[in-house]
Amino acid sequence: MGKFSLNQITPFVPCSNLARQIAFYRDVLGFEVGFTADNYAFLRREAVAVRLIEVEAGDDLTGRETSFYIDVQQIDALFADMQEALDALPQGRVRAPFDQDYGQREFHVLDEDGNLVFFGEGIS
Repeated sequence: MGKFSLNQITPFVPCSNLARQIAFYRDVLGFEVGFTADNYAFLRREAVAVRLIEVEAGDDLTGRETSFYIDVQQIDALFADMQEALDALPQGRVRAPFDQDYGQREFHVLDEDGNLVFFGEGIS
């Protein structure tokens, strides 16, 4: 069998309002917009990417627990870089960096449709 590599995973994140989600991922989480189409956007920050897909009006996004985990280095510096934008979010949308029992330091952010974005770094 030939050699191959898996380079990254890019989740499709459903949303109710594409423009609002693009603004959140760009202005709060620091992603750059790579491409947009009618109901789709591709955003990237360094080696991490997300694909936003706007669902039909009236589709119920509640109960669709979507979450994804972004492994990072220097998590406290990343949080500090985002902190001004994160502080502007409504209360309850951000959990500041904390250490998990399973050896990860994490912070959590809910996006505009309640998708949970985990940022984490192994504790040495």
